[in-house]
Amino acid sequence: MGADQVRILIIEDEINIARVLQLELEHEGYMAEIAGDGMDGLTRAIAGGWDLILLDIMLPALNGIEVLRRFRRQDQQTPVLLLTARDSIPDKVTGLDQGANDYITKPFEMVEVLARIRANLRYRKGSHEEDASRPLQVGDLYLDPKTRHVRRGEWDIRLTPREFDLLTYLMRHAGQVLEREQIIQEVWGFDFAGDTNIVDVYIRYLRQKIDKHVPAPMIHTVRGVGYTLREHVG
Repeated sequence: MGADQVRILIIEDEINIARVLQLELEHEGYMAEIAGDGMDGLTRAIAGGWDLILLDIMLPALNGIEVLRRFRRQDQQTPVLLLTARDSIPDKVTGLDQGANDYITKPFEMVEVLARIRANLRYRKGSHEEDASRPLQVGDLYLDPKTRHVRRGEWDIRLTPREFDLLTYLMRHAGQVLEREQIIQEVWGFDFAGDTNIVDVYIRYLRQKIDKHVPAPMIHTVRGVGYTLREHVG
């Protein structure tokens, strides 16, 4: 995916920030457009054709989290990067749990924004490769990347986009012990500012969903290292 092919929607009401982002992105060869409030942003986002969306949380007309929630009802694939002045793990988890792919805290360095954009575009491209579209099955756990259908035994499981990405990665590497830093790099696509406990949070979410109706857990903690997903035997 060349930079000249990438279309990015900036949903940001602070015109100075929005304009700086647009100019910097255009300088990098991206096509960038601005929506100045939540309602306009949602309408344009749903209209489609975007490779990535930069979304501010504090917006007039409709706040960013609500924009994200409504957008994800229509589109589960397009990467969404949240922009916010708040910087805490609970806020990050709230945004990510609603379906955001990444989280950038204001004030930000443009080099960081560009790095996060590249990482998320790389991950999106990789997720559409032919080999990545094949259904996965580990024991009675089934995942179809094309339809995003997840099932364990007789139970259908609904996952957020980030939970789905994490489970996909774990299943593709079933039986392997994966370090937290390795999971962040491959699933989040960048070093999450040292907050490796975000992995623990999402592992807990997955366990609550895929192990809820069965006695045998599939996701196991390897103390001092990370996690592994494996089929229960015996």
